[in-house]
Amino acid sequence: MKAIRVHQFGGPEVMRVEDAPDVKPGSGQVVVRVHAAGVNPVDTYIRTGTYAVKPALPYTPGMDAAGVVETIGEGVTNVVSGDRVYVFTTLSGAYAERALCNASRVYPLPDRITYAQGAALGVPYGTAYRALMQRARAVPGEVVFVHGASGGVGIAAVQIARAAGLTVIGTGGTEEGRRLVAEQGAHHVLDHHDPDYLKKAVDLTNGRGVDVIVEMLANVNLGKDLPILARGGRVVVVGSRGPVEINPRDTMSRDAAIVGMTLLNAPDPELAGIHAAIRAGLETRAFRPIVRTELPLSDAPRAHEMVMAPGAYGKIVLVP
Repeated sequence: MKAIRVHQFGGPEVMRVEDAPDVKPGSGQVVVRVHAAGVNPVDTYIRTGTYAVKPALPYTPGMDAAGVVETIGEGVTNVVSGDRVYVFTTLSGAYAERALCNASRVYPLPDRITYAQGAALGVPYGTAYRALMQRARAVPGEVVFVHGASGGVGIAAVQIARAAGLTVIGTGGTEEGRRLVAEQGAHHVLDHHDPDYLKKAVDLTNGRGVDVIVEMLANVNLGKDLPILARGGRVVVVGSRGPVEINPRDTMSRDAAIVGMTLLNAPDPELAGIHAAIRAGLETRAFRPIVRTELPLSDAPRAHEMVMAPGAYGKIVLVP
């Protein structure tokens, strides 16, 4: 089968399409014929070798995919061959024609959801749901502020928060991105290039401050996030590209909390809850994955450059 292979950590150019051995399912495993693979920022961190977990070389990147179950191993009962599914984490890598997966990480994909949309579910919606509902413990009526709301995780956070009864303030760096954020249900949309955008966010709460911040770039924003929190507010850090300096008094005066999270840390019961919520959101149409572009597998280097560039707008997927 064709797959992207990485033989050394480095820049996007280390990813190349190669012939890879076919995968076969063992007990409790399935092979999925990949129709679309999602590209996530975490894929780029792993590729550079700077992520906390380094795969053994060579490896095939990618956590998210959607496609059709091709073969199943002994003891698999939750899917059968021919089922449309989306996948969160694979054993063999998602940037490939086929992916070997634990059956417990394969979930039904409704017929009206495209494969490209399915590849936008696992990491973005899983991250957003865990950040808001499991780590921040957001409750209806609270105000959530989503930095970078036009990207994959941001869009998911807006939709999830709106469906949960939260008041949503989102930011975008382009007019197109801000329009998208508004279309996805944000009550208010701000330009994060505006020097007064944080003051405007507080003004939207009548000076009380926001209850939850979903932070995609903590190394830039965290120190500025804390002063806009309401008493008891929480910042959930889902992304950071380096260190940052903060004033601890900004947490003390508000009884505020800074909470970190990585989706891969979620225990099995939390993952089960996450994907039950995703399925429900898809069924009710509250969750609507937005795909920015579909690229051939050979364009994986370009996809990694795009996913890290400013001006995020929806999800980037690779099509084997």
